[in-house]
Amino acid sequence: MSKPVLVVIAHGSRDPRHAATVHALVRRVRSLRPGLRVETGFLDFNIPSVHGVLESLAAEGVRDVVALPLLLTRAFHAKADIPAVLRDAPARLRIRQAEVLGPSPLLLAALERRLREAGLSPADKPSTGVVLASAGSSDPEAIAVIAEIAREWRHTGWCAVRPAFASASLPRTEDAVRELRELGCARVAVAPYVLAPGFLPDRIARGAAEADVLAEVLGPAPEVARVLLERYDAARTPALAAVGA
Repeated sequence: MSKPVLVVIAHGSRDPRHAATVHALVRRVRSLRPGLRVETGFLDFNIPSVHGVLESLAAEGVRDVVALPLLLTRAFHAKADIPAVLRDAPARLRIRQAEVLGPSPLLLAALERRLREAGLSPADKPSTGVVLASAGSSDPEAIAVIAEIAREWRHTGWCAVRPAFASASLPRTEDAVRELRELGCARVAVAPYVLAPGFLPDRIARGAAEADVLAEVLGPAPEVARVLLERYDAARTPALAAVGA
C-alpha cells in the first residue's frame, strides 16, 4: 500500500523570502524521509495553489493525501480557510487534514536553536529575558496557546519570558522588550515564533530595535521538519476521519 502524499499548505506572501523559506523547509522534510512524496501548495499570492496541487495529484491517479497546514496555531486559516479548500478538492481524493504544528517541544527546541545561533549560550539564560514574538491573531484560542508556551518556556531557566504579537493582539514586541528591561533582566532577546519572513516578521524585527539579540525565524530548522513528519504520521492513523466524511 502506497504512503499518502504529504501536501504542505502554506499561507503565501508577496514577499519572495516567504516561498523560498517554505521550499527550503520542504526540502529538509524530504531529506529526512526520502521515500515520502511531499508537495507544496499556497493559499494565496504564490503558485502552485492548493487547489492546483490537488487537481494535479488526482489527475495522476493519487488516492490518499495528508494535507498539513503550515501554521503554528489553530486560528482562522486552520479552522475555516483550509477545510473549505479541501472540501473543493477532486472527489477521488481521500484527504486527511493534519493538525497544525504547534504547540510542540520540538518547536521550543527550534527557538532555542535560533537563540544560540544568534549568540546566546546556556550560561546566558538566567540573566536573559526572552520575548516570544508571534504574528498575532484575533482567535482567543491561538492567543492562549502563545501565552501558555511563554509560561512553559520560562521554566527552562530564562530570567523571564513574555509573549508579544505583531498584529491583532497586545503587547507589541517593543512593549515586551521594555517590560523585561524594567523587570531587571540584564539582557533581552527576541525570538520570532514565525515560520518564514514577511510583513509581520519584519514588524517584529522593528520592534526588537531596543533588544540585545534578535533571533532568526524558525524557517527550515531540523526540529520544524521533524514536527511536520510527526503531524503527517499522526494523520495517517485510521482514527482520523477523512475530510468531508
